[in-house]
Amino acid sequence: MKLYYSATSPYVRKVMACAIVRGLGGRIEKHASNPHASPADLVADNPVSKVPCLITDDGLSLFGSQLVCEYLDSLGDELPLFPEHGAARWRALKFQSLGDGILDAAVPCRGEQGRPSEAARDAVIERYKAAISRSVDVLGADPPHKHVDIGSITVACALGYLDFRFASDPWRSGHPKLAAWYEGFVQNKGLAETAPA
Repeated sequence: MKLYYSATSPYVRKVMACAIVRGLGGRIEKHASNPHASPADLVADNPVSKVPCLITDDGLSLFGSQLVCEYLDSLGDELPLFPEHGAARWRALKFQSLGDGILDAAVPCRGEQGRPSEAARDAVIERYKAAISRSVDVLGADPPHKHVDIGSITVACALGYLDFRFASDPWRSGHPKLAAWYEGFVQNKGLAETAPA
């Protein structure tokens, strides 16, 4: 399998963490790509020019971390990351949505912060930061379980991205249960091996 990736993308980290947990890390050939430059090879496989984009062994192009993770979960013999049914499924998917929601606000917020200040841009940044703060508050009141599933992996990747890109805005303050969960959870192999540097 071939994975278009960017080394600092939290969405790529999520995919690679899932691959490692599923015992598939060695089957993925990583292909560095700058999606902002819309390189021809990436665009040919993913018209929206985003990473991650996985090319399966039979040539199918899959893009978006949710889809790629679900595909990886269909391979290998490890316990599933996407519970099949019941409360565990909905809890895992809820946490995946919360983690992805944090990333969907944090990634563009980071981009906007690098541009010159103006009232409209500052308002957008504040909206992103408020969404992040509310989501972290929800997680702080009810952290994921220690069980490794798509929800806990996504939340850990989101919090790791906040540490990596928003260190001056610490999320741990006022969220001791979430901080304790995170410190223990990121010791899991998939997260430990994919920490941003």
